[in-house]
Amino acid sequence: MNKADLVAAIAATGLKKADAQKALDATIDAIAGALKKGEKVQLIGFGTFSVAEKAARKGINPATKAVIDIPAKKVAKFKAGAGLI
Repeated sequence: MNKADLVAAIAATGLKKADAQKALDATIDAIAGALKKGEKVQLIGFGTFSVAEKAARKGINPATKAVIDIPAKKVAKFKAGAGLI
C-alpha cells in the first residue's frame, strides 16, 4: 500500500479525497514534528514512534576497503503495538 492507496482508503470512510489527503498529510507532519523535537508518539493499539541515537562507529568502504568513520546520528524507530497484527 502506498500513500495514494492510503488516501483512497481514508476517503472510502465518507470523506472527500482532498480532505483525506489533507488529514493524512497533517498526521504525517505532526508525527514528524514530534520526532524532530525528540518526543515519542504513542498510538494505542497501533504502535509507538520514537527517536534512537546511533553511536559513531568505524566502517569499511566496500570499493576501496579503507576504514572510514561513520558519524553518530538519530534515527526514527517504530515498535508495533500488540493489537496491530
